[in-house]
Amino acid sequence: VEIVKALTRDVDLLILDEPTAVLTPQETDELLSVMRGLKDAGKSIVFITHKLREVKAVADRITVIRRGKTVGTAEPTTPESELAELMVGRAVVLEVPKQKAEPGAPVLTVSGLVVADDRQHRAVDGVDLEVKAGEVLGIAGVQGNGQTELIESIMGLRPALAGTVTLNGKDITGWRTRQVLRAGVGYIPEDRSVDGLVKEFSVAENLVLDLYDVEPFGGRFALNPPAIEVAAKGRIDEFDIRVQSEQQPVGSLSGGNQQKVIVAREMSRPLKLFIAAQPTRGVDVGSIEFIHRRIVAERDVGSAVLLVSSELDEVVALADRVAVMYRGRVLAVVSPDTPRETLGLLMAGITPEADDS
Repeated sequence: VEIVKALTRDVDLLILDEPTAVLTPQETDELLSVMRGLKDAGKSIVFITHKLREVKAVADRITVIRRGKTVGTAEPTTPESELAELMVGRAVVLEVPKQKAEPGAPVLTVSGLVVADDRQHRAVDGVDLEVKAGEVLGIAGVQGNGQTELIESIMGLRPALAGTVTLNGKDITGWRTRQVLRAGVGYIPEDRSVDGLVKEFSVAENLVLDLYDVEPFGGRFALNPPAIEVAAKGRIDEFDIRVQSEQQPVGSLSGGNQQKVIVAREMSRPLKLFIAAQPTRGVDVGSIEFIHRRIVAERDVGSAVLLVSSELDEVVALADRVAVMYRGRVLAVVSPDTPRETLGLLMAGITPEADDS
C-alpha cells in the first residue's frame, strides 16, 4: 500500500527503502520495471536495498555505505563480489558451498497443525510437514502467511488449536519453550531484540542465557562465573564474534555480531533440530556468509534444519527442499532448482492446477 501511495504522487524525487522485502519475485520485477519507467520520465529515485541483484538491475550509480560512511561508488556493471567486498571490507564468498544432502529419518513431523494469530484468526491452517536428519527444509513465502505462528507453535511460544508436533517420534505439542530447547532444538528467533537477547546483559551471559541452572554454568542457587567466562571465550573465538570483552553488554555489538551470539549459543547445545527464522535479517554481508556456512555445516553433521526466510534467494541457496506457504497452508514442497517464476506464483497462491483452470 505504501509503495502504491508513493508511486501515485506527482513527485520529482522518490525514496524507496527496502521496498521489495514483502513482495513476490513477480511483484519485485514489476516494481523494478515501474522504477525504470519513472527514471525515463525524468524522475529521480533513491533505492536503498541490501539485495545486490536488484540494485544492479535498476541503478545508474551505486553508492556503498559501511558503518555510516560512504566507502565507494560503482557502476551497475560492477560484479556482485566486488560490491560485497566494498560493503564488508574484505572478500566475501556469495555462493553457498554445499554437497548434496543425504537425508535420514524424520526428526520433526508437523501434522494438521492449526494456530491462531494475535487477533485469533487462523494463521496456520492444517499444516503438514516433515524435516529429516541431514537436510535443510526451507519455508518460502511472503511475510505474514503463517510462518511466524508456525515456528512459534513448534517452539512452545504459541498454543496449537489442533494438530501435533513430534520430535523423533515424541509428541512435544504444547511443551514449554525450555523443554523444547532441552530436548535438542536450537532456535534463532526472527526478532533477536525481542526473543533472542537481553541487551543489558553481557555477551557471556547471553551465550548461556537458558543454561544458568545447568552444570558447569550454575546450579539451583548460584552461577559459576569462571565457567561462563571460559565457555564464552571459546564460543567468541569459534563463531568469530567481534567484541572488546565478553563482559561488554551485548546491546553494544553490531547487528551481525548480536546475531552471531545467538547462533553460537544455539549451535553449542547438542542438536537434533535447528530452527532458523529470518537468520540473516538486518546483518551485514560478511555475517550472512558466516551464518550460511554454519547452517550448512549443521546439516552436514546430521541435524535436521528448518529454515524460514522472506529472502527467496537465501531459501533457494540453503534448502534441500522448499515448502511454499500461502495464507497459512503449505501449497507445495518443491526442489530448490524450481524456476523462480514458479516459486513466485506459488508464493502468490497460484498453483499449477489453478493456473490451468
